[in-house]
Amino acid sequence: MNHINTNIIAKEEGYSLSAYIKIFSELIKFRITALVSFTTGLGYILAAHKISFALFYPIIGIFLLACASSALNHYQEAETDAMMDRTKFRPIPSGRIERANVLYLSLILLLAGSLFLLAETNFLTFLIGIFTFFWYNGIYTPMKKVSAFAIIPGALVGALPPVAGWTAAGGNLFDSRILIIAFYFFIWQIPHFWLLLMLYGSDYEKGGFPTLTRVFEKEQLKRITFIWLITNVAVALLIPLFGIINYGITNFLLFGISAIMVYASFKFLKSPAENKDIRNTFIGINFYTLLLITILCLDKLISIF
Repeated sequence: MNHINTNIIAKEEGYSLSAYIKIFSELIKFRITALVSFTTGLGYILAAHKISFALFYPIIGIFLLACASSALNHYQEAETDAMMDRTKFRPIPSGRIERANVLYLSLILLLAGSLFLLAETNFLTFLIGIFTFFWYNGIYTPMKKVSAFAIIPGALVGALPPVAGWTAAGGNLFDSRILIIAFYFFIWQIPHFWLLLMLYGSDYEKGGFPTLTRVFEKEQLKRITFIWLITNVAVALLIPLFGIINYGITNFLLFGISAIMVYASFKFLKSPAENKDIRNTFIGINFYTLLLITILCLDKLISIF
């Protein structure tokens, strides 16, 4: 499919409520925005002295802004999505929704998220949320068409949601504890994306994106990705030095999952880097991050209660 079909609705979906829910879920990239919500919650929990319903205010506000950003990204990349096998069945290129309607949806979500953060959190948290939105859609998205290394400045997008949660709970923006957490999520996104690139590099090229697969040979890219994987674990192991962790067992769990991730990283390095190896490593680094979030949240919640 080399163009966007805006005249058809997929027959198997029709106009049913479930079809619209599916389209909406795809437009907001629910799995990604859900993770953004988790990291926002992590930041809030780490800064809070007590837990109340106010925990959900920054989570909801940042979630709405992340949804707005994702929908706008669909609007911005509709033409390139139509060229790539991985994305050609997304709502706009598949013709399940008009492109203009996606823009309207994004603006509504942006307004809703902004007003919610202003009403229920504080101005600094609102500014962080808005900055993240504009950085993703105004800087990173256009940069992807220009540079194969766009993910490095683009990784700032994933680093800021926990900071928003932290400031919503009254934490200092420049506190070293939240800065190390933000730095972890900044580093994590780079091997996360490069593993995807190794899986779908040729598809990105179809969309006209400059890719690292044209800069490095496969073995070189594998070694570079391995370095980022190990760096990601190294940053995680620095977290206990910043006074975030309350219990010894948390350190034990952190070292345990880190040892497993290091093993998985070396296994990836020694593998032929076939799609199965790349996909398993991609799942591994994401699962490692989810476990890290869970461990840190439980450590703080137990100390509060």
